Amino acid sequence: MADAGDLNLSLTPLAVVVTTPAYSGLGPALTYVHDRPLEPGTLVRVPLGKRELLGLVWEAPGLSLEGLEPGQARAVLQVFDAIPPLNAAWRGLASFAARYYQRSLGEVALAALPPQLRDLQAEQLARKLKRLAKAAAGNPKTQGRQVNQAADSEPQMPESLSVGDTKAGPELSPEQAIALQRFQAADRPALLFGTTGSGKTEIYLRAVQELLEQDPQAQALIMVPEINLTPQLEARFMERFARWGVVSLHSGLTPAQRLDHWLAAHQGRARIVLGTRMAIFASLPQLRLIVVDEEHDPSYKSQEGARYSARDLAVYRAKRESQGRSPAHCRVLLGSATPSLESWRAAEIGRYLKLEMPQRIGGGALPRLRLVNMNHQPKQCVLAPALLESIAERAARGEQSMLLLNRRGYAPVLACHACGWKSDCPHCSAHAVFHKIDRTLRCHHCGYSSRVPYACPGCGNLDIAPVGRGTEQLEEQLVGLLAHARRADGEPIRVLRLDADSTRAKGSLEQQLAGMHEGEFDVLVGTQMIAKGHDFRRITLVASVNADGGLFASDYRAPERLFALLLQAAGRAGRDADFVASQGAAVELWVQTWYPEHPLFAALVQHDYPAFATQQLEEREAALMPPYSFQALVRAEARTQEAAQALLNLAAQAGEPLPGREHLTLYPAVPMAIQRVANVERAQMLIESDSRPALQAFLAAWQEQLQLARSQPEAKGVLRWAIDVDPLAI
Repeated sequence: MADAGDLNLSLTPLAVVVTTPAYSGLGPALTYVHDRPLEPGTLVRVPLGKRELLGLVWEAPGLSLEGLEPGQARAVLQVFDAIPPLNAAWRGLASFAARYYQRSLGEVALAALPPQLRDLQAEQLARKLKRLAKAAAGNPKTQGRQVNQAADSEPQMPESLSVGDTKAGPELSPEQAIALQRFQAADRPALLFGTTGSGKTEIYLRAVQELLEQDPQAQALIMVPEINLTPQLEARFMERFARWGVVSLHSGLTPAQRLDHWLAAHQGRARIVLGTRMAIFASLPQLRLIVVDEEHDPSYKSQEGARYSARDLAVYRAKRESQGRSPAHCRVLLGSATPSLESWRAAEIGRYLKLEMPQRIGGGALPRLRLVNMNHQPKQCVLAPALLESIAERAARGEQSMLLLNRRGYAPVLACHACGWKSDCPHCSAHAVFHKIDRTLRCHHCGYSSRVPYACPGCGNLDIAPVGRGTEQLEEQLVGLLAHARRADGEPIRVLRLDADSTRAKGSLEQQLAGMHEGEFDVLVGTQMIAKGHDFRRITLVASVNADGGLFASDYRAPERLFALLLQAAGRAGRDADFVASQGAAVELWVQTWYPEHPLFAALVQHDYPAFATQQLEEREAALMPPYSFQALVRAEARTQEAAQALLNLAAQAGEPLPGREHLTLYPAVPMAIQRVANVERAQMLIESDSRPALQAFLAAWQEQLQLARSQPEAKGVLRWAIDVDPLAI
């Protein structure tokens, strides 16, 4: 490597993107030199201060060494020649995400790469790639195995696909056939609005199969909202494409697995990638299809780092991949039984193509809604007597029931009614949740944990009691209430609890779900993780134990989330029409509520999402709320609440002359709903506009003012701030 200290003009200047904050003032890329030109998208290792960092060569037309002092342009240390450069479409996606979500280019582009890649030397990566290539060439018969393998094993991918490599799926219903045909001819993003159990997954499988049979080099990206849904969908893809390269990308993988799967996709050896929101940044050089399953799910919106929406980026990425090509080079399919209101409106005005599948496969009936008025139930009733009786009757016939309570732990809080003490977290403005299974109080925000006190710390009263109910308590009470009942084989009814606590051990989720599918359990109790995506065949009753929390929440999106959750949960019942017919069962959704007259239930009883969406959009339009306006939240964290709010208010004053300001409303800074987390005070400021370009122009220019405000005396103690564009929670 030549020495760059004297700025030898025979060296080639390169623009290299590294991880630097947007407010650092260093620009999107730094200038380095190398003894030969490098293609944009090439991975390199470069010095920055006393550190060595992974970097990406980026486009910089006209870049020159003229005007630079000796030492200003340092030399590239290593070039990762063993892997192809990241292509222009991928770089365009990273650039757009950085601009739109107000982050630096390096923060987005480098964070999208596998963490292990940042630690490897070029020689180590080259050796790893040789091992992967050798394993793939020497062992073709293992190519169809599952990819959730040990860290030291390697996924195997074939070089081409023949029609005989795929397993034939079931015959399509007329609705499915029409939807698939219309999607194949679509010239814009498509929204697949299909009721639960209508066969949306089969549409995804057929779309992938037809694509790969037409183009054996093509790649498809299938996105799911949560990790716990990935193994189930992955199994279906592995069954259908037995000898095809299917890899997964999600945070549950080990670093070695994640790197192996990313490399398989980047090199084109994996044709199908399944993953959570991080997979939207996977390098797929031959990408031709993107599927976003359960597109309404808020999990697609990142809540840390670059706060991007993977669903929205999927639409942009498909457009970017198709740029300058006709017909559409890359198509995107958004699927949901309860689409987000943003996607629904886009379909209503023609930006998206709406594909409808209102009927369940096999002609199965949708669950009938039974509202349980808790005002008419016995005092301190946990589950209505009629609901308990129905659960017991179904268990005796070999049917299963599912109870939804979106709150884990035994109780949200312990309290002393003598002095008013509550089990507050000492580090957060939130309660520590009582977990009876290990007798601990745990904060679900900062992770603080302590033993349950024997007496009230405030007054010594021995009679401290749980307030409210979580899934642990519901499981315990349900076992007691059903102690007299028997299942079909004469044994006591078996209850299974599924939540983040019960599935913490590796492999426990898959094991417990398998038990539910095989009929080992009669009643499933859990949080929202059981309400979507799962294909339970014996469930004929779903009950929501406490749905009222979403009826009157301050968040304007709460009714949309509640309706989607209830309708998705209802969709777990009656999915096997033959089983329901053989049992003569009534498929039902029970909802316990203190407000049965609430208008949300009027649409739910008809399973009428279009009517609900129309009503919600009318309210949003009248209030000029998204999707009829555009929002950003600026959040600040500091040692004191005063400093956090001062930073935001000072920056707002300084932003008055900035471009786009006349189209914006900046609300005063206020504490966040959970004001303090881990001894850090949090405040936020809402920004609204009727113009997306005006909002973007203002935010881009405002970054400097936010950083300057941080240096003011009033903002002393500010730790960090972040901009959240298109926030989902306010």
